[in-house]
Amino acid sequence: MLSDQIVINGGKPLKGTIEVRGAKNLVTKAMVAALLGETPSVLRGVPDISDVQVVRGLLEVYGVGVTSPTPGELHFDTSNVEKAHFAEIDAHAGASRIPILFCGPLLHRLGEARIPDLGGCRIGDRPIDFHLDALRAFGAVVDKSYEGIYITAPDGLKGTEIELPYPSVGATEQVILTAVRAKGTTELRNAAIEPEIMDLIAILQKMGAIISLEANRVILIEGVDRLEGYSHDALFDRNEVASWASAALATHGDIVVKGARQAEMMTFLNVYRKVGGKFDIQDDGIRFWHPGGELKPVTVETDVHPGFMTDWQQPLIVALTQAQGTSIVHETVYENRFGFTEALGVMGADIVVHTNGLPDHPRRVARRDFEQAAVITGPTPLHGAELYVPDLRGGFSHLIAALTAEGQSTISNMGIISRGYEHIIEKLAALGADFVYEG
Repeated sequence: MLSDQIVINGGKPLKGTIEVRGAKNLVTKAMVAALLGETPSVLRGVPDISDVQVVRGLLEVYGVGVTSPTPGELHFDTSNVEKAHFAEIDAHAGASRIPILFCGPLLHRLGEARIPDLGGCRIGDRPIDFHLDALRAFGAVVDKSYEGIYITAPDGLKGTEIELPYPSVGATEQVILTAVRAKGTTELRNAAIEPEIMDLIAILQKMGAIISLEANRVILIEGVDRLEGYSHDALFDRNEVASWASAALATHGDIVVKGARQAEMMTFLNVYRKVGGKFDIQDDGIRFWHPGGELKPVTVETDVHPGFMTDWQQPLIVALTQAQGTSIVHETVYENRFGFTEALGVMGADIVVHTNGLPDHPRRVARRDFEQAAVITGPTPLHGAELYVPDLRGGFSHLIAALTAEGQSTISNMGIISRGYEHIIEKLAALGADFVYEG
């Protein structure tokens, strides 16, 4: 974890080359999948981020041997998987949602799973209720106590039919990780089909699973009796690529992101081009740069894949404060995702958040009851400020704003950024940022 504070002298273009490794949203789930294997697994391209350390700690609590013979590579020995107590799980999990996804694999390996009392402020009622309902559909028995939730499967887990009300990534992962060793066939309708989901399916297929992607977001999983370990190179982190691309645009910079690939970034690249950013697809990455002149306003609607990712809009909004005219971002995936814009307003940005969306505005993505819209009018010069990191993507957006702004900014609570961005201080230095890090 990073220490708490960084002081940035902004207004300097970021220029240089950095490299991204495996996606946080894939690597942590691939680590959980290793529990399903009866033989060792190897995962490469693992980023050095705190979320990976959380999952590693949880695996070790369950008796999994985890080693790292070289940087970016993890080996998992699952020959001695054992039960763990609520207190041990809670000590390693913190505020992470990952313990929920351990349930299916643990029920298959141990016949039981335990979830500590995560509390509504840490995960929310709707997500955990869905996960529990899905496990019940497979035949699990859920008992709640003051310590947390105790789950068993006295008659084993059996294939089922589940239709998601929304193509949630976490819900899709839960069903797949549980279904691969359940008896019979599971049909999951309205599933998420993000590249990270597809990479998880590829890992499970290597292990011996039978998973078919059908038309119209339907995934069929035929349960098998045994899964072996895997050897896999993780999909690159699409969110980190979009973050550095937005930083290049906002700071009038020029950044080569090694490890990035075009196919998984196409939706982002289209919007990047519309704004006026330039990119060049290279054999080992993508170069992003500001070509000079005015940036153009755009209208963006976040959506599940293959739509524009909700995690992409936050860093992009910083760049849109420098575009000539009015941009609109419709957030349809998560509620309350625009809280980070308050700090941008303090720095001089002109951003108005409509908490009930813009109902009269033409749309392509289906409307949702809780959606919001941000209207960004630019260009507005940004000036330095005292900033506090609110969350992972919002925190990186504040970092971009500080790098873009004239004058000095102090950013506190930097540790949150290390949950999903590897070696952030080293990368800032490689790109020529002017900062003092109190590490």
